[in-house]
Amino acid sequence: MGALDHISDLFDCSSGSSHKKRKQLQTVEVKVKMDCDGCERKVRKAVEGMKGVNSVDIERKASKVTVTGYVEPNKVVSRIAHHTGKKAEIWPYVPYDVVTHPYAPGVYDKRAPSGYVRDAEQTQYSQLTRASSTEVRYTTAFSDENPTACVVM
Repeated sequence: MGALDHISDLFDCSSGSSHKKRKQLQTVEVKVKMDCDGCERKVRKAVEGMKGVNSVDIERKASKVTVTGYVEPNKVVSRIAHHTGKKAEIWPYVPYDVVTHPYAPGVYDKRAPSGYVRDAEQTQYSQLTRASSTEVRYTTAFSDENPTACVVM
């Protein structure tokens, strides 16, 4: 804060706080099912009417709406849901390369666009990264690399 700002704050006669928290420029990705040009037009019209929106990008095939501007994610979702009557949610998918176990239960989603999987907490699936000693014993008992694996074979 500069010297002039400090001096103007000292001699400010307005009542209450004059400093409002500024919204940050951000990109909000929303999942909305759109079937036709009319649905896409409705969603675009609802979002472009919001204050602070700089740009709107719609990918109908992926059911994805990307909004860039000085907006809050929850307000974008509620505005789309209210004005279009469609179910809207924050984009729940991440690229396939980011997830360590993309086919784990709860992560893989058949309805996700190609190249994407559902975003999930990695701590929830930490048991997939290391096997217990009993699991290792059972899986190596019938391994081809173990010469004493199975006498019957």
